[in-house]
Amino acid sequence: MTFTKFLSALLALIQFLGISLNIMPFEKKVDYGGTPYSEENITQWLTLIDDGESEYSIIHSAQASPSEMTAARELQKYLEQISGLKLPLVDDNADVKTKEIIVGKTSREDSLPITIDRKTLGDEGFRLLVLGDKVIIAGGELRGTLYGVYTFLEEQLGCRFFTDSLEVIPKNSKVKINARLDDTQLPAFEARHLNGDGSVAWQVKQKGNVHFSNPEYGGGYNNILWDVTLDKLVPDSLFANHPEYFAYREETDKRTVAHVCLSNPGSLEVAIENARRYIENAPEFKNILHVGQKDNSDYCQCNGCKAQYELYGSPAATMVNFTNALSDAFSEEFPHVTYTFYAYIENEKPPAGLHCKSNVTPVFCPINMCYAHPIYECGHLDGSEYETFEFRFGRHESLYDRYLQGWGQVADKIYVYNYTINFLNYLQFAANLQTFAPNFKYYTNHKVAGIYYNCGGGHGLASFNALRNYIKAKTMWDPDCDVERHMEEFLAAYYGEGAPYIRQYIDYITAKVIAGGHSFIMEWHYQTVLLTTPEVKMLDSLFDKALAANLNQEQGKNVDIARLSFQYYKANLFRGEFFILNPFRAKNNEKLYDDLKAHGINKICSFSPMPAKEDINFLLTNPVDWR
Repeated sequence: MTFTKFLSALLALIQFLGISLNIMPFEKKVDYGGTPYSEENITQWLTLIDDGESEYSIIHSAQASPSEMTAARELQKYLEQISGLKLPLVDDNADVKTKEIIVGKTSREDSLPITIDRKTLGDEGFRLLVLGDKVIIAGGELRGTLYGVYTFLEEQLGCRFFTDSLEVIPKNSKVKINARLDDTQLPAFEARHLNGDGSVAWQVKQKGNVHFSNPEYGGGYNNILWDVTLDKLVPDSLFANHPEYFAYREETDKRTVAHVCLSNPGSLEVAIENARRYIENAPEFKNILHVGQKDNSDYCQCNGCKAQYELYGSPAATMVNFTNALSDAFSEEFPHVTYTFYAYIENEKPPAGLHCKSNVTPVFCPINMCYAHPIYECGHLDGSEYETFEFRFGRHESLYDRYLQGWGQVADKIYVYNYTINFLNYLQFAANLQTFAPNFKYYTNHKVAGIYYNCGGGHGLASFNALRNYIKAKTMWDPDCDVERHMEEFLAAYYGEGAPYIRQYIDYITAKVIAGGHSFIMEWHYQTVLLTTPEVKMLDSLFDKALAANLNQEQGKNVDIARLSFQYYKANLFRGEFFILNPFRAKNNEKLYDDLKAHGINKICSFSPMPAKEDINFLLTNPVDWR
């Protein structure tokens, strides 16, 4: 390390200690990204329903697609919830009337003085338009019209779909909209994965479209095979007779089923045979074949694979060539099938001098990236090899930004896994809400066409997961959206009058992490943030105030669960009532365990459930040990 780098790291250490000990000021205001929302100045209104009366009907095509019919029925349902009046659903064979809400592609378009550009709208774009007394919600027949209806309900009528169990529907006897409405929206990303945290119905309301097939919701991006798939394409059972199909490791001088040898012609031949069977047996709506290695770094080191690594500068070379070969094998037989593969662990680094076929897309997995700062700003990485003074406190070029741009040279488009929680400690606060918008905006300029959500089993148990999932959905559709506004609305509905105190807690922890630390997805309990005793008391008081607010039963439960995250932090670091010399610490630990269980939290990490209560020594363990 040069003297300059040492001095820089030393100053960063001093800053870290000053912020951690709360003797050095740091910026408390958090910029969550996006563009501030500006209330539209509406000068002319169109009334749809007035005091239980309306001349409007909802028009749909007599040949409407399943999702267009869902759109029409959903519009009818929510208008009734708002006003108490159920508008009639009418197909486009009916006589034309002056006042109509036209949903989807109908014969009415032939007589309109405008043309709906469906080529530009594609499957998912939509246009909301008022022409005189007519309201038009026109979108792609697959999902666009449905998205248009939900956006109309949100942006024109004030409906909010926060979670499966929390919707806010205004009650108005008069339903009116902007008489000059003309809004066209297209998604920022073609694939938007919400990981099943909510029902399919909720995911569609938030414009998610990955891993569900329901025709009434327009289907989505569906995989013939997904996640770890090489064990299906080249089954481990072949090892006994064909060890050459599997990874050779230099340290053992043996083959292992931990990985597949991707340079072996035999393993490719077997993969083609098995892939053909999977493709032939897959439903029509499943048309993406994913090539995914097992979750380890035991990649093949045989001479054939190493030759490709050396030629192209990365172990990812064999994965690109292998997936390209699958694409070539089926290009004529199954032209509708596309292919993805993991650019993950040993395959993170893009190979130089190779290019993916046009129907082959890498799924880039920046698993060791810092998620407290945007990808283009922060070069800090997680992992034992980076736990040095120079790396922890020095400044570094962003490795993952360089890899992202490299994959943009290798492939026509990229999908990105966006890791969002702490896999080692679900209940630990993950300071990443502020990077969704800037990262996603950056991705749109670097060939990223889809965002996947990697979060492991039990993701719904993670700290502030409902808020995180809502914000992620909004920013995947539009990275320029006003994140601050969406946060405020969600918190107000979810925590009621306790929302301002929960917001202060989120802001404070986030600001301190941004200023003095980083956020990784495999963090131990002592890594996220260090708080002084006065800070612990201040944050505890915020939860006291939130619980003392006027809350309904569900809001009180939500505040309780939010507080469990902070209790978990304190218990692991012997803070507050969990101080190591407190004679009641064991009892407090036991109460925390009971509270977690009472709220349905039975996992504190991705890898195992909590043990039975009788198996825990609450005096000699911390919650981090309950796995």
